[in-house]
Amino acid sequence: MGWFDTRVALCYQSIGMSLDKLEQAWQLLQEAYQAQIEGDYDHAVQLYEKSLAVQPTAEAHTFLGWTYRFQGRLEEAIAECKRAIEIDPDFGNPYNDIGAYLIEMRRFDEAIPWLERATEAKRYDPRHYPYYNLGRAYLAKEMYARARESFQTALSLEPRYTLAREALDRLRRIVN
Repeated sequence: MGWFDTRVALCYQSIGMSLDKLEQAWQLLQEAYQAQIEGDYDHAVQLYEKSLAVQPTAEAHTFLGWTYRFQGRLEEAIAECKRAIEIDPDFGNPYNDIGAYLIEMRRFDEAIPWLERATEAKRYDPRHYPYYNLGRAYLAKEMYARARESFQTALSLEPRYTLAREALDRLRRIVN
């Protein structure tokens, strides 16, 4: 993961974070992420918590939330994302993740504002995810025109995004 780049380091240094502590926290975050992708969620949680103890970052809170989601702990996942936003309101991932978790909980009306904020975030990549998730929320609410627009935007940002293409095809079958 190439997360710890100059741009991220400068962002955190500008709000007073020590570069040494930040590097140590990033190393633990990378180890946690590796445990997470290997499916060792309990170990990942421990490592994310260690990273946060060294130096709280929006990324560590967001990824801890993602791990909680895999454990079925959606309310805790949302709480971690809100902590991430407190640290860095320009980081778009936690907004999208909150929206996605709320969709999973079938709380579509609550999800939409979070996803809209993700689309406007200054620091967010990949940009197509919140549009896809907005499409999912609108589709669930039977707001088909908005769903179509959201899926199309996701595809304009990432033409190879299969989930958005499949969702758009599904939507076409529903309305035709």
